[in-house]
Amino acid sequence: MDMEASCTPTHWQALTHHRQQWQKQLRQLFHDDSERAGRYSLQAGPLFLDYSKSHLDDTTLQLLLNLCEHQQLDSAITRLLHGAEVNNTEQRPAWHTALRYRANSVIPEPSVHAEVKATQAKMRAFVEQLHNQQWNGFDGDTITDVVNIGIGGSDLGPRMVCRALSDYHRPGLKVHFVANIDGAEIHQVLQGLNPATTLFIVASKSFTTLETLENSTTARNWILTAGCPENQLRQHFVAISTNIAKATSFGIDPDNIFPMWDWVGGRYSLWSAIGLPIALAIGWQGFEELLNGAATMDEHFASAPAADNMPVILALITFWYSQFWQARSQAVLPYCHQLQRFPDFLQQLDMESLGKGVDRHGQPLAYHTGVTIWGTEESNGQHSFHQLLHQGTQMVPVDFIASLMPNHPHTHQHRELLACCLSQSQALLDGKSLQVATQELLDGGKTADEAASLAPHKVIPGNRPSNTLLMERLTPEALGALIALYEHKVYVLSVLLDINAFDQWGVELGKQLGTRIDQALQCGTLPEEWDGSTRQLAEKILSARD
Repeated sequence: MDMEASCTPTHWQALTHHRQQWQKQLRQLFHDDSERAGRYSLQAGPLFLDYSKSHLDDTTLQLLLNLCEHQQLDSAITRLLHGAEVNNTEQRPAWHTALRYRANSVIPEPSVHAEVKATQAKMRAFVEQLHNQQWNGFDGDTITDVVNIGIGGSDLGPRMVCRALSDYHRPGLKVHFVANIDGAEIHQVLQGLNPATTLFIVASKSFTTLETLENSTTARNWILTAGCPENQLRQHFVAISTNIAKATSFGIDPDNIFPMWDWVGGRYSLWSAIGLPIALAIGWQGFEELLNGAATMDEHFASAPAADNMPVILALITFWYSQFWQARSQAVLPYCHQLQRFPDFLQQLDMESLGKGVDRHGQPLAYHTGVTIWGTEESNGQHSFHQLLHQGTQMVPVDFIASLMPNHPHTHQHRELLACCLSQSQALLDGKSLQVATQELLDGGKTADEAASLAPHKVIPGNRPSNTLLMERLTPEALGALIALYEHKVYVLSVLLDINAFDQWGVELGKQLGTRIDQALQCGTLPEEWDGSTRQLAEKILSARD
């Protein structure tokens, strides 16, 4: 594929020619350069990145950096961080970084900073009320459980962070999450909870999201059925929204509504009031440490030259593999049980941002944009999909993530976990040759014929790329830096691809059609213009209810 709509032929042709001439195996790169690991590593705040197991050399990096210069990346970073209208289709900034400015930062827009600080003060007061048992339910008992109702960015980020930082949870208050319109989820969550001591956070930027409104209505009816008077509902519901009017009409007390802003995208919103369940789970100090970690990465992103800029380097590696090595997916593998939901979070962050078919000017793209992000907590994946990584016919670049120290006392198991992490990246790099596989079989007692027959099945090609990200310990600060790292990586990719990372028009069509189909299912009359498949499936649904 060509990329001439965005890059000059010179830049594209230079990278294409470089790729065509590339003959180096990863093992050879390390053999030829004893300092390679150190030269292709970076430290940014609490994060250490080793990207030396990638198919690149100084020439590759320079060609990619030339592309950054051509795409005016430095200017694009400044525009993002200073609140320029980088979301051109919706004519607004994407200013999530303004939510985590430090006290000593240079504030580009003081009025915005004042709004953010006012909202954070309201959040802090609310969090401290609940932690100090000063917020009571309708029967006078203190709140013991908080249920966050939201979906997409109003769920994935807070849910991931609360799970990741479970070692830092404050006692006395449990936080739960409901997202799916499938009533099974809210039914399961509400079982075992006491309506009189349960508080709901309705998190919806627009306050029009079907799943969130349906689940909130179910929660409201659950509370009322338990004996809560209408005038006491305010003790059990708060909202986070830009649409104050709709939240109020739903029945949320205006004093219980935490504002958002249209310049904060949903998948970037955990730093805003959408992060309220995080603050309730880990305390206000912990939430501030999360913000502080992200601010550290923001400052690195703003100040480090591209060649030493961790988000830029990660983006360039993904760009190199997706555009020139035909890599269509990327695995993100946290060797950390607490980070089990991090790949899910990254799926929205990356794929909703980069899954675009036209450039910033609305012109169809002649090159690939986003890749499929997938993964799971490790070492579980080693016993499921790693087979494809090692011996499959497609190359899948991998990001390994691990902490050097555990937040639990079982240090020998953590050592074994880290050994698993390193062994997988080393196996992807080295592989196993036919000669080695044959000799192992002979040493194991196989005959020459048996070894010759079986050895090809045991060959692992190696020469497969990976990055490894390390932190000393999974803390709120380290997690904040990790999230911000991937946020900025996605933005850099959008600049290189000349697309808008901050809209998601592809999501809207399904919502529109879903409303129409639901109306048809309610009335039992199916439109004639529907395609045969949709009509057949709808008829199955209707017949099942007869």
